[in-house]
Amino acid sequence: MDAASLFLGLLLGALLGAAIALGIVTLLARRRPEEAGLEPVHESLDHLHRLLAGMERARATAHGELREQMGTVGQASAQLKHETAALVTALRTPHVRGRWGEVQLRRVVEVAGLLEHCDFVEQPGGTSDEGAGVRPDLVVTLADGRQVVVDAKVPFTGYIEAVQAEDRDVRAQRVAAHARQLRTHVDQLAARRYPTAFRPAAPFTVLFVPSDGFLTTALEAEPGLLEYGFARDVVLATPSTLLALLRTVAYSWRQERLARDADQVLEVGRRLHARLSTLSGHLTRLGSALSTTLTRYNETVGSYERSVLTAARRFDDLGVAESPVPEPAPVEATIRALRPSGDLGHLGPAPAEERDGTSG
Repeated sequence: MDAASLFLGLLLGALLGAAIALGIVTLLARRRPEEAGLEPVHESLDHLHRLLAGMERARATAHGELREQMGTVGQASAQLKHETAALVTALRTPHVRGRWGEVQLRRVVEVAGLLEHCDFVEQPGGTSDEGAGVRPDLVVTLADGRQVVVDAKVPFTGYIEAVQAEDRDVRAQRVAAHARQLRTHVDQLAARRYPTAFRPAAPFTVLFVPSDGFLTTALEAEPGLLEYGFARDVVLATPSTLLALLRTVAYSWRQERLARDADQVLEVGRRLHARLSTLSGHLTRLGSALSTTLTRYNETVGSYERSVLTAARRFDDLGVAESPVPEPAPVEATIRALRPSGDLGHLGPAPAEERDGTSG
């Protein structure tokens, strides 16, 4: 029983109750015509009549709206059925299936974080060791320079027929046919010998199945399908498993770049260390030269005082010179030697005169 039938039953019940109440009031009026206290009852019945009329109009409006909505749902359902049938028809076409698999593969690669023409190349051409031209859907480059070939051309007509089958036996037959189609495609892919056309390459080919349901359904009929592919160097991968594989490849590429950057930093550090060693040698020799210069200067000043200034002071004593000869003062300074690197960590803050550049 739907809502409209229930509402109609309630309305009829209310009308029947109102009719019964009106009949009772009429009988009472005939028995006691002298009583004038029935006016409120008549008013209540009129109010009930108006209320029931309003409810009937609301029911009719709601019923019309419900009918309109049901019509819209029917149109949407028919359109959805038509679009589904068109999609199924399109997926039966080989080039449409191949294009859908390529789009799925492209999406998985993008989600994995790989970069086109850097970490992977789409549909590259090559020649196998048997001289046959091949064109896989994707070639992924590993961090060590090797390449992994991915093919996405998977037949799944049997899967579509199995999904559409209503009979259990017919579905089992279609599932078995789907498994045979996938097994045949594994043989065809192994015969193309993709790894020999892209060297250096991994010794296997990845067969990309665009949906996890396709592979799961095939494994229902043939559980050893994965081992069958492994024995022929063909790895069956769904979007989830291929995503895990490609994320591992992307991670290895990031680690390779970090290692390469670390090698460059190490090389720059070695060059800087060699240059610092050369500069330290120059500073050591310069300090030695300065120390020798100070010693020679002080020796020259001492000799000057003993030999020359003594005679010059005689002129001062005789009053010949207008002013005394100035006496040069010796220079007292300490040349700071470079400390070993092991002692630098035990040093405290540099003195104020060293921080200001006023040392020695």
